[in-house]
Amino acid sequence: MPELQQRDPEGAVSASTDGDRAGAPSAFHGDAAEGLDWKAAERLPEFRELVSKRRSFVIPVLGFSLLWYFAFITLAAFAPDFLGKTLTGDVTVGFGLALTQFAMVWGLTWLYLRKARRDFDPLTARAAQRALEMTRGGDGRAPTGRFTREEETVRTEEVTRR
Repeated sequence: MPELQQRDPEGAVSASTDGDRAGAPSAFHGDAAEGLDWKAAERLPEFRELVSKRRSFVIPVLGFSLLWYFAFITLAAFAPDFLGKTLTGDVTVGFGLALTQFAMVWGLTWLYLRKARRDFDPLTARAAQRALEMTRGGDGRAPTGRFTREEETVRTEEVTRR
């Protein structure tokens, strides 16, 4: 995995792998992330809802932007006469359509940021809170030993039955 450099408050650089805490919500950074079971966090319903909602937004937007881009490229390849027509003054249809690529990117970026602020950020906060609660055993304390409380209870009951 690629290594990312992080600076601590004193300015020293430390390396972490991509699968470590890089890209995690801010609630997961620092002491709160110590001992966090990332695989279990991925199985949380809050996290799955977040991934599902992001995917249901990003994939159609990606499809639209690729369609828009390749339609422009296709026109450039197969309809150069059309793209060479003058709209006004020295501005051609091709130049106007090329500018719409920038407008599309800015518009989709604005739309994503708006969606993230309204929908994704609250889901991220809930998923982060739930993951931290799960890591701490539900009562705010970090679990001690090798297993979570539920696993310890199940294992104790299994041993008692034998």
